[in-house]
Amino acid sequence: MLHFLEQKKIIFLCFEIMGCVHGKCCTRYPSSSDGDSGRRREKRPYKCKHILTQRSLELVPVPSHNFTLQFSVLTQHGYYPDTVERENQDSFCIKTQLQGNPNIHFFGVFDGHGQYGAECSNFVKDRLVERLANDTTLLDDPLKAYNSAFLATNSELHDSEIDDTMSGTTAITVLVVGDTLYVANVGDSRAVIAVKDGDRILAEDLSEDQTPFRKDEYERVKLCGARVLSVDQVEGLKDPNIQNWGDEYSQGGDPPRLWVPDGMYPGTAFTRSVGDSTAEKIGVIAVPEISVVRLTCNHLFFVVASDGVFEFLSSRTVVNMQNTQILGMLVLQLLENPTSFGWIMKIGLMILQSSLYRLKACLIQVLVLRIMK
Repeated sequence: MLHFLEQKKIIFLCFEIMGCVHGKCCTRYPSSSDGDSGRRREKRPYKCKHILTQRSLELVPVPSHNFTLQFSVLTQHGYYPDTVERENQDSFCIKTQLQGNPNIHFFGVFDGHGQYGAECSNFVKDRLVERLANDTTLLDDPLKAYNSAFLATNSELHDSEIDDTMSGTTAITVLVVGDTLYVANVGDSRAVIAVKDGDRILAEDLSEDQTPFRKDEYERVKLCGARVLSVDQVEGLKDPNIQNWGDEYSQGGDPPRLWVPDGMYPGTAFTRSVGDSTAEKIGVIAVPEISVVRLTCNHLFFVVASDGVFEFLSSRTVVNMQNTQILGMLVLQLLENPTSFGWIMKIGLMILQSSLYRLKACLIQVLVLRIMK
């Protein structure tokens, strides 16, 4: 069974911080050959559902730099013809005022996969932030604290009652410390930031997808004993000796995957994750790649998302879509409160078009109000 060959879903976090948005996403997977359960469900007409969570609207100040975060959460289940009521394996975490500090806030997206992907993503989203919150070195050395939290959470998942032999989760997280973003990524999700450059708005990726498309990741897992082949190569339809798959955008339908030397598993299209104890033996690790960004007035907004978004939309497109909504809401806000704020930045919920009906999404809407002295 090709355990990881499953239609990917998305979980999507949208933020606006001092004009900074972050988003990142990645590869896609074909439909699962074994499914998430043995139950056969009757196919039903698909209805797109947008469900606003209990956390409808919240405010959290960042007093050290005189701005406020306002956020809400929206979830949308995608369309799976064979399993219309398929379980959503994605989860998110919002933890404000970490360690009781009003200037530290955590946002994360966790994209589960495998039979117990939902359990894995929920376990990791709870334990990772708990580890960070309890780390006394967080402010002194955020990078060390982040690494320690990911590795400890990975070990805890291995030792838990959850079977992560062939299941796990990716993670894309943002730790806001005053005016600085610490972006930690494990897997193939993505974060992108919009940057104002004169009259232009540029999209800059803040994380790199960790997949075999990357030469450094390919060479690392090969040294660990992984076979790197696409599904067509594994099935004998293409020459397995050709170790060149182009790029994610041209070859996303049949990406290179990781396989044990003598079997047709696990078939992961990512090279890092939390859990996945079988894949760990061939180089899939839980060590995060961390980027650091000091926010300025040129950072308009950021988006954090799992790979389902960027399977269909480029970082540039996502930034353009968000920026259009921000301008509209900015005008409305200024009309309602013309003298309240020096400048205001907002993020609207990005509702994916009907052409992307296969996606499911969880979106966090964040409004940042900054009062200029």
